[in-house]
Amino acid sequence: MLRFCADTFFAKRYGHRAVILETVAGVPGMVAGMLRHMRSLRRMEDDHGWIRTLLDEAENERMHLMTFIEIAKPNWFERFLILLAQGMFFSGFLLLYIISAKTAHRLVGYFEEEAVYSYSCYLEEVDNGAIENIPAPQVAIDYWDLAADARLRDVIIAVRADEANHRDVNHDFANQLAG
Repeated sequence: MLRFCADTFFAKRYGHRAVILETVAGVPGMVAGMLRHMRSLRRMEDDHGWIRTLLDEAENERMHLMTFIEIAKPNWFERFLILLAQGMFFSGFLLLYIISAKTAHRLVGYFEEEAVYSYSCYLEEVDNGAIENIPAPQVAIDYWDLAADARLRDVIIAVRADEANHRDVNHDFANQLAG
């Protein structure tokens, strides 16, 4: 259903789709990291590295956003959608994580699978010439330590690899919580 909405609104404007989706994608790691941090403090016990992993994921998703803002240059309406989507998703995800962290991590795993699919479609559009393979923004070159002459294709590959890692981490967390 969410893919249908994204496909309907953005069609093949993958850069703009990435801006909206990466804004939302930065929420789960921060929410889960914050709640795990508070739990660790409250119970006075080690978190076994979950907090750092979740906060690193949130930061990585933020860097995806910073990169795609440079590529897509969102207009005022898209910036409004970003605020609206982020606010709604933050509230809903916070509630879901409080009710069932396992379900929340599984959901994020599935969202990340969709992100891998979406970036694969984006890459296909670049490869077949439908989307220009523009130079990579400096923020991406610096963050992923890409070659100075990196292109959009290189950025998409790096982001897709990150999303695949987030997918695996969140499914693993859900499996650990399931026992």
